[in-house]
Amino acid sequence: MSDSTIQVNRRTVLGGAAALGGVAALQSLLPAVASAQSTPMYVGRGIGDMTGEPLGAGMNGYADTEQSSVGLHLRQRARAFVFADSPSSPRFLHVTAEIGLMFQSIQQEVLRRLAAEFGDTYHEGNVALTATHTHAAPGGTSGHPMVDLSMGGFRPVTFEANCAGIVDAVRMAHHDLAPSEVGVTTGALHDAGVNRSRGSFERDTPEERAHFPEGIDPRSQSLQITRGGRLVGVLNWFAAHATSMTAENRLASPDNKGYAAWHWEREVAGQDYLAGGTPALVTAFAQTNPGDVSPNLDLRPGHGPTADEWLNTRITGERQFAAARDQVGRGVRPLGGGIDVRHRWVDMSAVEVRPEFTGDGRSHRTAVAALGAAFASGSQEDGGGGDELPFAEGDRGGNPAVKAIADVVVPAWLREAHGAKDVLLPVGLVPHAIQRVYPFHLVRLGTHYLFCLGFEPTVVAGLRLRRTLSAELGVPEDHVTIQGYTNAYGHYVTTPEEYSAQNYEGGATAFGPWTLPSIQQIAADLARSMRSGAPNDPGSPERDLTGQIPTSPLGNPTVDTPVPFRNFGDVLDQPLGEYRVGQRVAVRFSGTHPNSDLRRGDTYLAVERRDGGRWVRVHDDGDWSTMIVFEGLLTVTNALVNWDIPPGTAPGEYRVVYTASGRGIDGKSFPVRGESRAFDVV
Repeated sequence: MSDSTIQVNRRTVLGGAAALGGVAALQSLLPAVASAQSTPMYVGRGIGDMTGEPLGAGMNGYADTEQSSVGLHLRQRARAFVFADSPSSPRFLHVTAEIGLMFQSIQQEVLRRLAAEFGDTYHEGNVALTATHTHAAPGGTSGHPMVDLSMGGFRPVTFEANCAGIVDAVRMAHHDLAPSEVGVTTGALHDAGVNRSRGSFERDTPEERAHFPEGIDPRSQSLQITRGGRLVGVLNWFAAHATSMTAENRLASPDNKGYAAWHWEREVAGQDYLAGGTPALVTAFAQTNPGDVSPNLDLRPGHGPTADEWLNTRITGERQFAAARDQVGRGVRPLGGGIDVRHRWVDMSAVEVRPEFTGDGRSHRTAVAALGAAFASGSQEDGGGGDELPFAEGDRGGNPAVKAIADVVVPAWLREAHGAKDVLLPVGLVPHAIQRVYPFHLVRLGTHYLFCLGFEPTVVAGLRLRRTLSAELGVPEDHVTIQGYTNAYGHYVTTPEEYSAQNYEGGATAFGPWTLPSIQQIAADLARSMRSGAPNDPGSPERDLTGQIPTSPLGNPTVDTPVPFRNFGDVLDQPLGEYRVGQRVAVRFSGTHPNSDLRRGDTYLAVERRDGGRWVRVHDDGDWSTMIVFEGLLTVTNALVNWDIPPGTAPGEYRVVYTASGRGIDGKSFPVRGESRAFDVV
């Protein structure tokens, strides 16, 4: 950034929250919270930039080989909270990461780095790393070929960015630890999700269906953190897939949950992520049990609340934000003192499930991992599958092609173990194709309990887990939160009844029909250990496979060259001379391959406004109104910067700036900067 450019608080230049009453109105909705409503605790907060490769990286979620990144719409961030009773007492660390899935590879590498920096303060027993499950983030970070190969292989640059961003957030939270007040709030959100597997849901018990009359879990629950009566942090849980962006989108985005967090921090609280220091407010929007909940209210990809995936992302994010915001200072339940944690690694392919959890009075066993024809069909409401595939949700032995394959390659004992599933991919028979041993955590924060698992539970699966823990711990059901996508990933968890329907979620329940009862048993055993105060044997993880599968050859820069007869940073397409609010500014630069420098904690672009003799940054690539698209051909990469001028933008003179690093033929990097000519917003 040049000497003539300064950073300012975004509230001085934007009115982007006008549709919700403006920044001032929103700030007034963040009242002081009386200390009597909360519990004194020590809490630390932090944010880290974990944005992956914006060009040539397969995106994690839809498993669509054509969905590889071509640019960046909104940066991915990790948000960390550290909880402790005192500065010297044991801690619990929670990180919400805006990535598609959380893998053991990331968990293990983050733990190694935390141990090197903080000793035994943070370890596998007291750290929960959870993914928001955006389907628009660069992937290739699993270490298991079942996931990485669908994205072209392992991507060490994105893996490094994800791990480093999480550690940055934890480091900030560690040093931010300070006396705070913490309370729990619970609200309801009814218009941000729809059950995408209603036929499966209808097989659950009448009482369970009556508990969720809309087929969704509407509970929006938050930990609210205050200091001196001022809100400084929110950790919210709500069950809805982050699939507002479709598989057609190829710009990196944290989807609706990322928008909710960004909107509250940036547009409401005025946070400048590039200003340095700990933000005044950190808000994280985590998942609970969204396995069968889609944000596509019309049950079609990109449809609902509108037919525009970008608008859907914003609206659904705003609704999650509003549900959490409306809880601030209202019905706050004191958290209570004391922190306790239990964890256990479990081989999910060989769990003996006791009769008390199976429901039929007999013992059963989980199965070696296999995925069904319904898995291959994809969740068609969210963009998986399609008419061109020979599979459909609900296929249970009726697909002759699958049956012909299964009869040859799938052992009879495995087909029998998976019951109703039309087995297509016996992944558990292939060494290391899919993770086998998974971590489970039970955390007590005062009188509230958080159960973490590396799976995607459906809403009724989550309800049964909550009820199992509520009964075992002797606490109200509302004092228990189920959190999926944590510390690992093992596909879906349905109820046995839902499994029998073999829709997508049942086909993707990898360890067979008794997966949920086995996890209920694990949860109950951890609860008994915690309740009695007795330690439990945590077991141990499988071997870390990070980097063991081939590295993706796609999108890896070797050398940069500019457009012929031009220099790096030259403006190839200048903006018009004048624009109005709502119009798009487009500027094309002679650029470099972005994967050489992901500019973590920085930006590829800036929209600047002239203020006297200075240029003031008002937007960057971490803003909703901007996007950057990279146009690569061999060693030449152009950068197209778009700015959709938002409501409330002050009239004045503006320009667009591009910043990057290039790679020379000698392998050394060099800085690149380009500035457009000035234009007016009137």
